[in-house]
Order: sequence, then C-alpha cells, then structure tokens
Amino acid sequence: MARVKLLELEETSGAERERYQKLADANKVTNMKRALLQDAATYDAFMAWYTSWGRLVEVISEREATVFAHSISTTNSCQLCSLFFISDLKALGIEPADFVKTEREEVLSELGAQIVKDPTAVSDELFDKLKKYWKENEIVVIVGFAAQMIATNNFNSVFKIDLDARLLPIKDEFKPATWRSDIK
Repeated sequence: MARVKLLELEETSGAERERYQKLADANKVTNMKRALLQDAATYDAFMAWYTSWGRLVEVISEREATVFAHSISTTNSCQLCSLFFISDLKALGIEPADFVKTEREEVLSELGAQIVKDPTAVSDELFDKLKKYWKENEIVVIVGFAAQMIATNNFNSVFKIDLDARLLPIKDEFKPATWRSDIK
C-alpha cells in the first residue's frame, strides 16, 4: 500500500485539479500521477519525463529507449517502473526475460546499470562505446533521460506506489535486483 494517498479527482482543487482533469480526460491517470498530484509543481517537474522520453526516442529509437529504461528500472529495483517497461517491451514483440540485445542495446543496458549502481564510476571504456554510436549532444540526451528515470524510480519506490491495474497480471515477472545485497 502506498505511503501517500493516491488522490481521486474530487479530492483535488486548484492547479492540482486542473492537471488531474486533463489526465482524466485523456484517460492517462496512473497511480504515480495520483500521488504526484498532491502538489502541482512536483507533478509538473516529473511530467518533464515525457519531454525527455520523446527526445530520447528521436535519438535512439523506441525499442532502444525501452530497453534502456527497463535496464535502469530493473537495476534500481523499481517494481512499478520495471513492470511498465516489461509491458512496453512485450508490446514491441520482445520477451523481456529472453531476448537478444543488439550491440547498441547492450551498451545502453550497461550504461543504465552503471549509472544506477554508481554514477561516479561509469567507466571510460563504456563512454568510448557510447561515442562509437552517438554524438556528444546525443549522449547528453541519453544520460539526462537516465537521471529522470532514476528520479521516477526513486519516487515510486520510496512511496511504495501501488501497481496500476494493467500491471497486476504480470506482477510476478518483476525480479528485484540483487546487486545491493553485498553493499554494507
């Protein structure tokens, strides 16, 4: 159960109500957004994720972006985000537990894992691989998205945001990361 109330439209007012109504009209209300709508400024900051996602897809493709976001979310053990990207991978015809990544997807997956585990230790070797495929301004887009994805992971994990109904059928496909178990 979430640590904060997941608001209903009638529980909001002012700027929060305006944003909630817009989401409801577009059928885009999620549990995370219901929590974020406790504060319009915080909600607005997190909704910039969609701008970053759109730019990321322009730079690396939807499939690569989905693989990258999945790597970040699973390494960070965010159940909610991991399941969203498991669902998205399946929608792209990819079986998340058993698929062969392209060379670029391998580089992106490794970047996602390294950033989550220790952003101060992302290797020079990995940056050399990134520069093989992308220009510096594109790498800024990739790393910028990773930072926003991690913020989203952390929000959902700290508040233990409940799974959305559409994710319940696949909830057993989430496997928490175990790399932290060795951290003292």
